[in-house]
Amino acid sequence: MADSKASLTVHDKSHDYDVLSGSVGPDVIDIRKLYGQTGAFTFDPGFTSTASCESKLTYIDGDKGVLLHRGYPIDQLAEHSTFMEVAYLLLRGELPKRKELDQFTYTISRHTMLHEQLIQFYRGFRRDAHPMAIMCGVVGALSAFYHDSTDITDPDQRMIASHRLIAKMPTIAAMAYKYSVGQPFMYPDNSLGYSGNFLRMTFGVPAEPFEVNPVVEQAMRTIFILHADHEQNASTSTVRLAGSSGANPFACIAAGIACLWGPAHGGANEAALNMLREIGTPDRIPEYIARAKDKDDPFRLMGFGHRVYKNYDPRAKVMQKTAEAVLKEMGVNDPIFDVARELEQIALNDEYFIEKKLYPNVDFYSGVILSAIGFPTSMFTALFALARTVGWVAQWNEMISDPDQKIGRPRQLYTGPTQRDYVPVDRR
Repeated sequence: MADSKASLTVHDKSHDYDVLSGSVGPDVIDIRKLYGQTGAFTFDPGFTSTASCESKLTYIDGDKGVLLHRGYPIDQLAEHSTFMEVAYLLLRGELPKRKELDQFTYTISRHTMLHEQLIQFYRGFRRDAHPMAIMCGVVGALSAFYHDSTDITDPDQRMIASHRLIAKMPTIAAMAYKYSVGQPFMYPDNSLGYSGNFLRMTFGVPAEPFEVNPVVEQAMRTIFILHADHEQNASTSTVRLAGSSGANPFACIAAGIACLWGPAHGGANEAALNMLREIGTPDRIPEYIARAKDKDDPFRLMGFGHRVYKNYDPRAKVMQKTAEAVLKEMGVNDPIFDVARELEQIALNDEYFIEKKLYPNVDFYSGVILSAIGFPTSMFTALFALARTVGWVAQWNEMISDPDQKIGRPRQLYTGPTQRDYVPVDRR
């Protein structure tokens, strides 16, 4: 609601704009009429000070280290809920009652299979293709197989498409892994939970029974919850922008996967793990701390700092406990975890990192966990995409349901040549 005004003077003329207040968070100046009234645009590279939409899904307070899904703190959801509860919460707005959760879980479990012809898509890729390349292609192709859920004007079809994407993404990701290692695909087992089913499809083989380790299953559930949604990040904004054109939901999610693939976004946990491996042992930490402080040294501490969080990433605290539980259960005596713990303590107490607000983020420990479970680094971003699909479809549904939504069309500050006449090639 607008409860105050902001005045802006452009070319000696003053204009008033509504200041909108959300339920929590910074106020927003409504400048939708700015260009029509002044002939001027705002200039905000990276959209760091621009609210692109109104949303009821996720709230982040980066200064305080707060992350809420529909009002619920992320640490409470990670500790007490299941991934299906969080998925329902993001899609429907409230935590489900028992009957609602059972029905939702049943619905998702009945959409886990892929159309058999889609398996041929995998064989069209090179054996060493990156899993994210495969996921982009396969998810984008879903619209060619599920015509009954591509009418975005129909709320029922939108929900069916959402259920299909949430259900099929573990199958798609697991098959991408299986194809890369030359093992036969494992079909879903709907008697298992969401995380357990994914683990079986990834690491199970037809010739042997597969027992889901409950500690590892809980770790995967936690990782999925922590990555389910994160407000208007690059990939989510990509999904919304693609969706604003009226594109089908499968194409929109494929666009989100492509954006997530970037090392500055979804690939950060792999970079953090590689950094820990480069450091190797705790005694080498001071050397790398000194390098991180040297502005002339290209080395950077990965897994510290965040575009939004200027405090301890609340997801990192949960991830640290999960890492300890997994490494203990798997019997992994990996020195990189010792490096991670000591590096974290040094950074949290070092004036340089405190001043620059470089706190550990979720990527700092997630790579250690996934590596201990047995995932190759090439799968890290694919797992991120699997979990974030829930947030993407919830954000996409919210955007489509917004009557004020328009096709995305950012503007620019043009600094190229002004108009000039064409010169024939023989006179140049």
